Amino acid sequence: MNKPKALSTWQLIHDSLLRHIPVMLLYVLESHGSSPGRQGFLMAVNLPGEMAGSIGGGIMEHKFIELAKETLRNKAATLSIRTQYHDKKVTHNQSGMICSGDQTILQYCVQPSDAQSVQAIVNCLKKGDTGLLTLSLSGIQFSTDLLPETDYEFTIRSEQDWRYQERIGFTNHLFIVGGGHCALALSRIMSTMDFCIHVYDNRPDLHTMQLNDVAHDKTVVDDYAQLNNMIPSGNHQYVVVMTFGYRTDDQAIRALFDKSFRYFGVLGSQTKINTLFAGYRAEGITEEKLNRIHAPIGLPIHSQAPEEIAVSIAAQIIQVKNKPE
Repeated sequence: MNKPKALSTWQLIHDSLLRHIPVMLLYVLESHGSSPGRQGFLMAVNLPGEMAGSIGGGIMEHKFIELAKETLRNKAATLSIRTQYHDKKVTHNQSGMICSGDQTILQYCVQPSDAQSVQAIVNCLKKGDTGLLTLSLSGIQFSTDLLPETDYEFTIRSEQDWRYQERIGFTNHLFIVGGGHCALALSRIMSTMDFCIHVYDNRPDLHTMQLNDVAHDKTVVDDYAQLNNMIPSGNHQYVVVMTFGYRTDDQAIRALFDKSFRYFGVLGSQTKINTLFAGYRAEGITEEKLNRIHAPIGLPIHSQAPEEIAVSIAAQIIQVKNKPE
């Protein structure tokens, strides 16, 4: 469920409702093939032209933005469903794009009666929780008590008989061990990709931890060995170790050796990593465990500043996340 700026989209809808500004929700209910807008992509457009999110970009998105503005200005129908085909060989509902595939898009003028559900969605995303979103002719419903067995479910018999359900919230969790300047930069860039971000440090008054306003939770630990009980294994768990020094890196790595993550990386020079790994090999730690660790971390783009290092790490995480299993 890694979608473009889901929180900012729902936040714009929420703020528009509070200001009594008409706002349109655009939602990709279904997609096939190489469609640029995938199932679950969403976008908000309000009457003054404020926008958040994306339904795939390009000329198709521009067309839907203009259509949303026109609908809001004219107070036209509050709901419609349109399928767009990204193929000029198709003679109807062409999107104007040639990437092939198709996507079915909901256009819904959000109603004041949806305000409570929208508020609950915003709260859920801010806290890093999960819940069940339902879109239908009845509008927007949201529940944290019920969760579907699948991430997405869309059934349609006609434009008057359809239902879309989605497990909403963060699928991917990023655990950053060490809350310094690189952690702050990495938190900021990964927050734009809808990761739930957890940061740990053993320094209670660290300025960069205080500056980090995008992390969903920040934890001060007495000892990095505690991470063994704090960071769970999982295929949607991404771990980056970047503490203050060699000793604390070693503590964190040892605490997490026996866990299984989608991504496990350690920041440091090649010399530092060689020294760490030589010690582990001398203790009998298997190559299988060591090979699961990306070290030195990040794609090799000669990064130096914290922001550049964050870009290289983020790129490697996305590379791993999107690699076919």
